[in-house]
Amino acid sequence: MQTDFVLDALEQALYARRREREGELVHHSDRGSQYVSIRYSEWLAEAGIEPSVGSTGDSYDNALAEIIHRRGPWKTREAVELATLEWVSWFNHHRLLEPIGYIPPAEAETNYWRLQAQALTTTKPAQSTVLQED
Repeated sequence: MQTDFVLDALEQALYARRREREGELVHHSDRGSQYVSIRYSEWLAEAGIEPSVGSTGDSYDNALAEIIHRRGPWKTREAVELATLEWVSWFNHHRLLEPIGYIPPAEAETNYWRLQAQALTTTKPAQSTVLQED
């Protein structure tokens, strides 16, 4: 896989995920040459993204991402992209996780940001009005 391809994917992810909120963002990948390349690392730094790479020799570290390989062989690049998008959609929007109350990760994130917004509105000090005497 070429660095340009993964940079394009990263740009798409940032466009989709960095809507209205800024903050700490971590990019986790395996130790593929495109992910540890100087160009990719510089791009992450410029975007303010903390890189994280998987451990060497740990077959479970990237197991969920590698599952797409079992569905091949692929006839076209577009077929791989579509299968990957379908899997990511399932992973984020349909997979139920016990540690977060048997809800999908996307729902947990939506709940989190809704609670953050509510906390901001309830902790804002009330504006006081100063009356001037004539």
